[in-house]
Amino acid sequence: MNAYADAMTESTGSAMLYRRRSRHRGLMLLLAGVALLMSVFVDVGVGPGNYSLAQVFTVLADPLAHGPQLKVIVWDLRLPIALMAVLVGAMLGAAGAEMQTILNNPLADPFTLGISSAAAFGAALAIVLGVEVLPFGGNTLITINAFVFALFTASLLYLFTRLRGATSETMVLIGIALLFTFNALLGLLQYAATDVQLMQIVFWMMGSLSRASWDKLAICFVALVVVVPYFLYRSWALTALRLGDDRAASLGIDAQKLRIRILIGASLLAATAVSFVGIIGFVGLVGPHIARLLVGEDQRFFLPLSMLAGALMMSLTSLVSKSVTPGVIYPVGIITALIGIPFFISLILSVRRRNWQ
Repeated sequence: MNAYADAMTESTGSAMLYRRRSRHRGLMLLLAGVALLMSVFVDVGVGPGNYSLAQVFTVLADPLAHGPQLKVIVWDLRLPIALMAVLVGAMLGAAGAEMQTILNNPLADPFTLGISSAAAFGAALAIVLGVEVLPFGGNTLITINAFVFALFTASLLYLFTRLRGATSETMVLIGIALLFTFNALLGLLQYAATDVQLMQIVFWMMGSLSRASWDKLAICFVALVVVVPYFLYRSWALTALRLGDDRAASLGIDAQKLRIRILIGASLLAATAVSFVGIIGFVGLVGPHIARLLVGEDQRFFLPLSMLAGALMMSLTSLVSKSVTPGVIYPVGIITALIGIPFFISLILSVRRRNWQ
């Protein structure tokens, strides 16, 4: 009887602990969502021009409240940029979270796996040589080239996952090798470029939200709607995958197929993001680690918070890029790199310490 009572007490305690943790994780999601919403509003309100926040918010509710000029500034310039920051941050956060999950490596993200460098090479190929990998590029030649080369790199990673004995560590090393390969090829194109072409390449590599438009926002939104629900649908399997392949197999999960499908989805998100805004480093690395520290590895909370953290990081970066120097908007890629590099170094040192212990 006492054993039964002890078991019931332990079960009740576990249930209470689970509910407490779930409430905490839900609260983290709510706080991140509120912070993101506030950041977006401030991002739209801040920018070149002497317009108060009250005027901007009034125009958001009534586009013609202060004349057509302010309507164009808010609805055609500021709002697309602010929303593009959110969508790109969410895509990179989701892609980085799932790449770290399937590869079981804290340093994995679209930037470190070479996908961003491949997109930069594709864009440079269009700028310098006018080479289009698809015959219907037209005015979107640079974007299409960047997208195709990013997916091509993801396909190479996919092919290596099919090789026998290709571990997650091998995948990361292959990604780093691809990163240096495309950087070297990009250097050759830069050497052959004219001054005008070189300026275009450098501006694209710095990462900028200034090319945002409602059409591009729609494409990014569709990519998220297509990919993220599948990630959430497989959240239980992805959480189990963190316990190891053997444990996942004992639960009926085909780890190899799961990795391939998740890699395809994450690569699609990353390729879409970098093809529109250029190279944005470290958002896919930092966002998931912030989420992991706050809610742990449970994918039901980890993935949404990774997306919110990435979106918040990009939104704040967009805000900072307009606030450092009045009248000047800095490329967001520079700011994310300045934030991410110290974090990246601390991750490397922490991984090495764990390996030595």
